[in-house]
Formats: sequence, C-alpha cells, structure tokens
Amino acid sequence: MSLVARVLEENGISTIVIGSAKDIVEYCGVPRYLFTDFPLGNPCGRPYDHTSQRLIMSQALAMLDNCEVPGTTIDTGLVWDDSASWKPNFARVGDDNRAALLAAGDARRSAQAAIRVKKI
Repeated sequence: MSLVARVLEENGISTIVIGSAKDIVEYCGVPRYLFTDFPLGNPCGRPYDHTSQRLIMSQALAMLDNCEVPGTTIDTGLVWDDSASWKPNFARVGDDNRAALLAAGDARRSAQAAIRVKKI
C-alpha cells in the first residue's frame, strides 16, 4: 500500500496511509501517514467502535487538508486498551501455543478449500 500511495502521489492524487506498522510504513516513505498504535489489521479502530473510527477518519481528512510537508507522520493518540497487554503476545508463537495455532490454521485451510470446491 505504501508503494501504491507513492505512485498515486507522483501522478497528482493525494493519499493518506492509515496503519499500525510504523517502522515499515515510514521506511517506505509515504507522503502522509496516520499512525494508530493498534494490532495489525485494525488501523481504523476496534470493530463497531464508531466513535474512534470517526475520530480516525476525521484526523485523516484533516491531515489531507493541512499537511504540506512530505513524509509527515501523525499519531492518533488513541490506545487499543489501557494496559497494552496485547503487544507482547500479539502474533506470538511459542511451545505453549504452537500445536493449537497449527490446528487452527489447518482447520481454516480446510474450510477455505471446501468453499473453493463448492464454487467450482
């Protein structure tokens, strides 16, 4: 997405990237970046949390309107939860959960394969 934003900008279309992987997105050099310190896959807020979603979208539109310096990053200032307890365990694979994660992945792949077979 970061590279697409750069190409669009080069062709005169203003962009804003909203995301959670700050180090990666900034490394790619996007023109405008609204950072949310949320788990990956949730850059626009918690599911069904319309208040934070509206705030994030308002910040993004304001950034589009006001940001004049390329490579600008703004932090939304929002937190996923007060404890930040999700961070150390997010996407963690260890001896204690490896078998369960493998089983869950196998089940998901089987379910997806069954759906593909039905469509054909």
